[in-house]
Amino acid sequence: MLWPWVALWITAVLLCRAVAQYSSDQCSWRGSGLSHESHRRDVEQVYLRCSQGSLEWLYPTGAIIINLRPNTEPSSGRMPDLYVCIKPRTDSQGAQVYLEQAGDLRLLLGEREQALGTVHCFSLAQGALFVEAVAQTDISRRITAFQYELVPSRGPGAHMYPYLHPGIVACKPCSDEEVLMAACTSDFAGSGIIRGVATSSSPSSSSSSSSSTASGTNDHSSVVVTLSRLFRQKSGLFAWAGARGRRWTGRVNVPAQCAVHPGGDEYLLTGSVHFGEAWLGCAPRYKDFLKLYLTAREAGTNPCQVNTD
Repeated sequence: MLWPWVALWITAVLLCRAVAQYSSDQCSWRGSGLSHESHRRDVEQVYLRCSQGSLEWLYPTGAIIINLRPNTEPSSGRMPDLYVCIKPRTDSQGAQVYLEQAGDLRLLLGEREQALGTVHCFSLAQGALFVEAVAQTDISRRITAFQYELVPSRGPGAHMYPYLHPGIVACKPCSDEEVLMAACTSDFAGSGIIRGVATSSSPSSSSSSSSSTASGTNDHSSVVVTLSRLFRQKSGLFAWAGARGRRWTGRVNVPAQCAVHPGGDEYLLTGSVHFGEAWLGCAPRYKDFLKLYLTAREAGTNPCQVNTD
């Protein structure tokens, strides 16, 4: 049940949108609770319209509502397949994070949970983020901060991202269409071999206790790979190591449910980047991809040009 004054906050904002500081068409927001410390029950509206960004709220007082939207929206206005993933900074404190929809609040991240750096995901259709300052006499040195990403739940390799599908990661091969699309649209794509696997239990992968959200597991492997071809990469994930040959090296995260084996075949390695880390998506054997790609090119149905030489 909502506290009466919390319900009053939300109603007043939705009807009047008063006492609001707007941040439209931007990726990140930084503000201070000191700007309305004398009005501790004020609710501030924040609008962010990027696929990723961050929020930093210094000296939190009152509350803020964070409205996240992509910079392009379908004509129907519905986005059932888009998720929001947030990763709090480990020094984040001073506020609790809720999901708000039609005046109803559901706890997403408690103040203490934020120190774990846990990634939490929820459907964009579930509402906005409601960040409420924790009542305290001293707000000095309190900063609530997190990164966010808008992540599609469908597409090449999406079934391998554990934060969207906790406990039910599907380690199934991608379809021919998904493989071709992954080669063209993934955050990284290249051909290479798996050099080794090191078990990791990153704190950013801890599970959530909220039944209304999707979160990851703390079981995944960090796979060391060497690429002989690099079609594309985002954020410099793979470092050039070609003094004695043409190759790139890097690490890719793989859910523990999806077994990988070092050495052996050469693979087409594709995937996505989330919070600065690479996650494996579609990964067929390279010779199978090459056959599929050449067949599609001859038929004029391949979605893009890839240098397979």
